[in-house]
Amino acid sequence: MNVKKFVKILNEEIVPAEGCTEPIAVAYVGAKAVEILGKKPTKLDIYVSGNIIKNVKSVNVPNSGGMVGIEVSAVMGAVAGNADEELMVISDVTPAQLEEVKEFIKNKEINVIHEKTDVKLYVRIVAYNGDESASVEIKHLHTNITKIEKNGEILIERACNDTNFTSTEEDREILTIEGIYNFAKTVDLSEIEDIFKMVVDYNSAIAKEGLTKKYGVNMGSMIRENMEKGIYGNDQKNRSASFAAAGSDARMAGCPLPVMTTSGSGNQGMTASLPIIQYCNDNNFSEEETIRGLAFSHLTCIHIKTNVGRLSAYCGAICASAGVSGGLAFIMGEKLEVVSDSITNTLGNVSGMICDGAKASCAMKIASGIYAAFDSVHLSKAKKVLSSGEGIIGEDIEKTIKNIGILSQIGMEGTDQTILKIMTNKY
Repeated sequence: MNVKKFVKILNEEIVPAEGCTEPIAVAYVGAKAVEILGKKPTKLDIYVSGNIIKNVKSVNVPNSGGMVGIEVSAVMGAVAGNADEELMVISDVTPAQLEEVKEFIKNKEINVIHEKTDVKLYVRIVAYNGDESASVEIKHLHTNITKIEKNGEILIERACNDTNFTSTEEDREILTIEGIYNFAKTVDLSEIEDIFKMVVDYNSAIAKEGLTKKYGVNMGSMIRENMEKGIYGNDQKNRSASFAAAGSDARMAGCPLPVMTTSGSGNQGMTASLPIIQYCNDNNFSEEETIRGLAFSHLTCIHIKTNVGRLSAYCGAICASAGVSGGLAFIMGEKLEVVSDSITNTLGNVSGMICDGAKASCAMKIASGIYAAFDSVHLSKAKKVLSSGEGIIGEDIEKTIKNIGILSQIGMEGTDQTILKIMTNKY
C-alpha cells in the first residue's frame, strides 16, 4: 500500500463543484472558449456526446433562475463564467450577467450538435465573433482540455487514448478493497482530515437545505415527514437515506450551494458521505472515526467507478452505495471479510439500476441505494453473503468489481443508446 498515492487519488477525485457536473462541464468549456476568443461571442456551436446530452437535458443549472439544458449551460459559462474556477465556473453570477444570458439565449445563434463519438464525456464549444473564432474541447474528465484552437490555429493539442482511457491522473489500478481497508485504518489523520472536513461541511449544508426547502420531488424531506407521522420508523436507515436524498433533491433542482464531488459526480460524493456522517453523528462517533469511515467509503466508490467509467448507463450512486455499505461495516469495527461481504451484497442487489440522466429521480435512486447498503451490512454481519457464481458475483470482491465493469461498459452499451433515444424522442 502506497499511502502517498492513495492520498493523491483522494485529492484528485474529491473536488468542490457547484451544480451537476455535466452542465458545469459545458459551462466550463464555454467560459474557456470565450477566454481564448478574448471578446464577447455572438454565436456558439456546441458539440456534445450522447451521455452529456443525457445528463444535461433535465437538470437545473445553478444561478440561472431555474433554466435547464445544454444551451443554458454553455451560455452561462460563455457570458458569466470564470474558467479559472473550473467546476465552480458559474458560482458568482450577478443579476446583470443573468439578464445578459437570457438576452443571448433569446437573440443569438446557438447550435447544439450531437457529436458521433465513442467518448462518453465529450464537449467541444466554438465561440464566434464576426470572422474570429475559438474552440475548446474536453474529453473523459470534466475539466480535461484536450484541444484549443483560435482562428483555425491549434494552440494546444494533447494526445488522448480514447479506446483505453482511464485517467491522466494517479494510477487507480493500485486500489483494492484490502488496500483501502488498511489505508483507512492506519493513515495519519493529518494526511486526509482537511479534505474530509470540507466533505462534512459542504455536503451536510446542502442536505440540510434539501430537508428544509422545496426542491425536486423532495424525497429526503418526504422520508422525514413520514418518520414523524409514524408511517416510517425513526431509525438509522431512514435517517441516513433521508439525509443523502435531500442533498440530491437540492442539487438536481439547481441549488447554488457547492458540494464535494467524488469521481466527477456530486451525487456520488453526497451518497458516499452523507449516510456515514449521519450514522456517526447519531452514534457519537469521534471526528477521527468519521473521517476514516469517509475515507473508506470514498475510495471504494472511486475503485468501483474506475471500472464502470466516468459516464455510463450504470447508475453511479450504486458505486457510492456499495462504498457506504463497506464504510458502515468499517466504522462498526468489522473485519475485512465482513466489510468485503457488505460491498458484495450491495453490488449483487442493486447493480441493475440504470442512469437515465441527472434529474429529480436521482434522489430516489440514492435513497434506494442507501437502504440496500444497510441491508447488506446486517446480512454480512450475520454471515450471509451472496455466493460466487450467483449472477454477477465473482469468487472474491475484486472479481465482482471487475464484473461490474464488464457489465457497465460492455453489457450496458446498448442500454445507454436506448436510454438516449427514449430521452430524445427517437422512438
